Amino acid sequence: MSTEKDLMDGRHEIAQVESANTDYGAKKDLMNTNTMEAEKAEKADAVEAENLEHAMTVMEAARAYPMACFWAFVMSFCIIMESYDVFLIGNFIALPAFQDKYGIIDQATGAHVIAAKWQSALQMAGQLGALIGVFLAGPLTTRLGYRWATLIGLTAMNAFIFVMYFANSLPMFFVAQLLEGLPWGIFIANAPAYCSEIVPLRLRAPATQILQLFWAIGSIIVGAVTYVYNAKSGASAYRIPIALQWMFPLPLMVLLYLAPESPWWLVRNKREEEAQRSIERLAKKSKLNSAEVVAMMRRVIDLETSDKSPNYIELFKGSDLRRTAIVCGIYAGQNLAGNLIANQAVYFFEQAGMTVNFAFALGLITSALQAIAVILSWGLTTYFGRRTIYLWGTGFNIVMLVCIGIAASVTQTTGAHYAQAIFGLIVSVFFAFAAAPVSWAIIGETSAIRLRPLTTGIGRASYYIIEIPCIFLGSYMLNPTGANLGGKCGYVWGGTALFCWIVAFFYLPEMKGRSYREIDIMFRRRIPARKFKDTVIDAQEDD
Repeated sequence: MSTEKDLMDGRHEIAQVESANTDYGAKKDLMNTNTMEAEKAEKADAVEAENLEHAMTVMEAARAYPMACFWAFVMSFCIIMESYDVFLIGNFIALPAFQDKYGIIDQATGAHVIAAKWQSALQMAGQLGALIGVFLAGPLTTRLGYRWATLIGLTAMNAFIFVMYFANSLPMFFVAQLLEGLPWGIFIANAPAYCSEIVPLRLRAPATQILQLFWAIGSIIVGAVTYVYNAKSGASAYRIPIALQWMFPLPLMVLLYLAPESPWWLVRNKREEEAQRSIERLAKKSKLNSAEVVAMMRRVIDLETSDKSPNYIELFKGSDLRRTAIVCGIYAGQNLAGNLIANQAVYFFEQAGMTVNFAFALGLITSALQAIAVILSWGLTTYFGRRTIYLWGTGFNIVMLVCIGIAASVTQTTGAHYAQAIFGLIVSVFFAFAAAPVSWAIIGETSAIRLRPLTTGIGRASYYIIEIPCIFLGSYMLNPTGANLGGKCGYVWGGTALFCWIVAFFYLPEMKGRSYREIDIMFRRRIPARKFKDTVIDAQEDD
């Protein structure tokens, strides 16, 4: 009996185990089914959100995302501080009071001039500091987010202005510029990335191009201030323009403290509920579903999934190497295709034979025309591709730069001097109309979402690496105590601009109207640059 009972108990236990296994298997199948259904639903949400962005016009996107436009405006305003100081130190070199205090006697004319080595050093110091700043910006932003990284930069900027204000020697001005450059690096690395991430597809170009507008506005403010003070003697002629830098950081600190974080950054850091709230602050709730937008973002980020924290080494591996090269090339090209003449406009006009007052007035006019050109460029990028605008804009400036060289090579009459000044003005304005603003759109669109803070940082580093020797070269070519080439430097910059045009023709892809998912897929598939425009990517494709 005992044996039969044990046998029956054993069979009962086996039946229970088999039943439990059956229930577990059924539950597992149900869980897998539910997971698959959830994934399908999430992908459908992601596709819906992406299709909605594709279907929007520019005006519909602006109406749907009014606060995103506002916060892009606020973040871009940080660039005005770099622009202001870059043009300020460039104008100080041509400012009589600054020349009298810190210059040397030019034996040929008997006038005071800033020595070529110090002219180059002062203009290079801020860029050297910014070069360090952009390498700080990438890890800082990756860890803390765009808002807090920028707030740290603004706090530092407030402090470093004191150093410049109380500087009383050229070495002190050099140190002050170096220190101010550190937060510049943070601003310039973060602004295009943040702006491109908080707006929908149709607004990426206008939101990033506004950076060039604030660059122009910074130069307008400097032009107006130095135009007023260029006739004054004494330290106030340059101390007051320095002190005016304090009007920017504090209001921006208050606004950025209140700003929403980039939802893309939040999704990258697994903070999806916060990302939804951020989207709801950026857009009208009636115009979109924030959960669908987060699903779209997660879909793109999943394509770039990695267990490692983002690091600089990744920028030089696989398809990211190509993307890094494009961003670095576009940034570097800004210095080689006319930007140096734009940044040294007043000094260039003086060396072209204009009087001091007229040179400052012409510099102010140039800055105002640049601002108008940037605004007009928004319409240009709405209807034409980034690649098209960059190639045609750079091509036109090559011709104008060569024309400057020709005007400087003929017998120097008043007409030849005015011709150099006019061609220089055209280069500066057309650069702000075409190549410069579209560069920001390219920079914002090219980098992978996961690596964006690092890519924009190292891209801007390439800008400074090229700019620093170009400043020395440009100052040496223009300075009477250097090569004294005057407008003949147009031949040099025309040659470098031609090099940029050739490289862009073969390697710059067209990304107008593309979602970040489509851009990711095309880079992964190694689509040639000139075939990007015609490549079709289905809404359901993930690789």
